[in-house]
Amino acid sequence: MDATCAVLDPKALRHACGRYATGVAVIGACGADDRPIGLTINSFASLSLAPPLILWSLALRSPNAARFTPGSPFGVSILRAGHGELARRFAKPADDKFAGVAHRRCQRGVPYLDDALATLACRVERADAVGDHLLIVGQVEEFEVGEGEPLVFFGGEFVQLGR
Repeated sequence: MDATCAVLDPKALRHACGRYATGVAVIGACGADDRPIGLTINSFASLSLAPPLILWSLALRSPNAARFTPGSPFGVSILRAGHGELARRFAKPADDKFAGVAHRRCQRGVPYLDDALATLACRVERADAVGDHLLIVGQVEEFEVGEGEPLVFFGGEFVQLGR
């Protein structure tokens, strides 16, 4: 192991990684008693087209980490520009994050945000602990795409695309 790795300041590393602009999504799943749970993420990426796979990560300390086991369904709602408040809402702990938020539930009970830029119905292919996060690979089973601009996260805040 390189000696510099042992002395990396986590806050400085977070700042350095914050220089990479990302999209923002809400992961929806079924919690205890079939209650909908939602989590804001910006660690989303397309992994493969054949088979259709995506990946994202969740802190191992998350109370919802145990919900994402192989075979379990989840949904991805990719947020559009102007959804900053939704992203903040689903990033904070709350009993019912979906209360008062326009959403729908698919046949498997997974919640999706109504005004999402795109939605993907997925099933956990694998979930592996890597560092302090759970790396989740999901197989995409269905998807819908809308029109508009994405919500973009850069440097710790939401920004507009400069087109």
